[in-house]
Amino acid sequence: MADAHAKHHDYHLVDPSPWPVVGAIGAFVLAVGAVLYFHGAPLWYVAPGFAIVFYTMIGWWRDVIKEGNAGDHTKVVQLHLRYGMILFIASEVMFFVAWFWAFFDASLFSGEQIQATRAAFTGGHWPPQGIEVFDPWHIPLLNTLVLLTSGTTVTWAHHALQHDDRKGLVQGLVVTVILGMIFTSLQAYEYAHAKFSFAGHIYGSTFFMATGFHGFHVIVGTIFLAVCLGRAIAGGFTSKQHFGFEAAAWYWHFVDVVWLFLFACIYVWGAHGMYISE
Repeated sequence: MADAHAKHHDYHLVDPSPWPVVGAIGAFVLAVGAVLYFHGAPLWYVAPGFAIVFYTMIGWWRDVIKEGNAGDHTKVVQLHLRYGMILFIASEVMFFVAWFWAFFDASLFSGEQIQATRAAFTGGHWPPQGIEVFDPWHIPLLNTLVLLTSGTTVTWAHHALQHDDRKGLVQGLVVTVILGMIFTSLQAYEYAHAKFSFAGHIYGSTFFMATGFHGFHVIVGTIFLAVCLGRAIAGGFTSKQHFGFEAAAWYWHFVDVVWLFLFACIYVWGAHGMYISE
């Protein structure tokens, strides 16, 4: 009888789970709360949706960890988990492409039909006249060095895990998490001292949307790595099975690469600017 129910394949059939439904409800509540907030409702209107989504993530990922510890993540399942993470990062790449597109469209587009409108927004120059941009060789350069260093330390942690060096894994993750918090602190300081705002002109809108969403991804990545740090301290992960950490490392390298493009295009090139002919 037991042999009749034995698994003779490399796939894992997931047990019935409430998380897809709960997550969908949370996303809907969050969207409604956000719409109401944009129409003047208090900020706490978005709190219930955030709480449900956050609870869903904790519960769902907890179940995935249990599946892995139970041996359900065979090589085939792990391969498909990697495919899923690759597709997720690809979707994030296209998300940032939209903000780069908006920034370059506003700064470079020279169609004659909209020159009058363009000049009204930018004063015929990019950055618009009167905008005092950030010095790219100050905090932005420092943040670039911080993120590049964090990419090195997370690789150190990954290498240590592959060689069953638990101490090196924990040390690398500790340093990476600290560097992630330093980056966020420096960016918050930079925003607090900005000489331009989000509203009123296209430069501020595209700048804060691109760099702000990147900052949000840094916060998410830092939390991701902090959870991996907690699991590593508790004895989780092995040299043969550690997709959770591997996914976090991939995500962090993605955040690094996006920042390099932001630094080069928005901070360096955008700070020097270029004249838009009328």
